[in-house]
Amino acid sequence: MEQQNELYPKVFTWLFVGLLITFTSGYILSTNLILAAQVLSIGFIPIVIIELVIALVLGLRIQKMNPLTAKILYIVYSIITGITFSSIFITYELSSLMSIFLITALTFAALAFYGYTTKKDLSRWGVILLICLLVTIIASILNYFIFKSSTTDIALSGFGVLIFCGYIAYDMQKVKSMLPALGEEKASIIGAFELYLDFINLFIRLIELFGKEKD
Repeated sequence: MEQQNELYPKVFTWLFVGLLITFTSGYILSTNLILAAQVLSIGFIPIVIIELVIALVLGLRIQKMNPLTAKILYIVYSIITGITFSSIFITYELSSLMSIFLITALTFAALAFYGYTTKKDLSRWGVILLICLLVTIIASILNYFIFKSSTTDIALSGFGVLIFCGYIAYDMQKVKSMLPALGEEKASIIGAFELYLDFINLFIRLIELFGKEKD
């Protein structure tokens, strides 16, 4: 129990570091439109591939990975996500983004608290959430290329909010089970990384629903 009490502060410290890097780098890049255009010119697909590779390496190799390597990969992932976030800062009003960030943070805090304190076993949520996420991704791809329905986009964003709300509570509880297998240093990084993904994805879905674009 004492180890768990020491683990969670480290998880949230790394979560804060990742979010700070992402939002700061995204905002700074957005203030230089020429540089942002040059950086983003490499294309969305290569950036996504790099992010997927890092996520897979962290997820599959974390047990054999040096803790320092895991920290570096996490920071690199946060920077790359910040690069893509520059387009969000360019597109949407800053006041709108700040409001949505606050809503995301409050929602995250409430669900993380539930995941930490509940005595209910949330492990069965994993498969359900994964299936729902995969269905949402497939539906989003089909809608983007074939149906092109704005109503469907809104519905999928709303469904995404529910999925990542579930993931926050699920991943928060899952952090406890990582400690025996990974040790404190690695568990804090992978736990922070998973919660970071939950926060970022919830934030993006809320932007899609409520974000106010610049005139």
